[in-house]
Amino acid sequence: MDIILNNASMVPIYEQLIDQVKNKIISGELSENEALPSVRVLSSELRISALTVKKAYDKLEEEGFVVTVHGKGTYVAPTDGQFAIEARRKSVEDDFAAAILKAIAIGFNKDEIRRIIEIILEDY
Repeated sequence: MDIILNNASMVPIYEQLIDQVKNKIISGELSENEALPSVRVLSSELRISALTVKKAYDKLEEEGFVVTVHGKGTYVAPTDGQFAIEARRKSVEDDFAAAILKAIAIGFNKDEIRRIIEIILEDY
């Protein structure tokens, strides 16, 4: 599994791992019931602590993205179509929220943000 971690990022390693696995599941790159690498294998490949991988897998399981079968491994959770749609929608909303927070942080007001969005939408 291709995962790229940025040690210089302010985002914790386990969150980077969670985000990338979620994105692979949402995009369909990882399919339903597909096995994820074991905690030991992935930690070795990424050169990070097994506890970090375990923490990420546990969080993914809490959120319903994966299922762990003790003694067998961790698998992409079976999903219904509605769950996949909601996950994609949440991902887009999170991206919008981050962009809006960035715009506010540099001094844009709500009207300026709306204008930017309208300008961008005109291209589509």
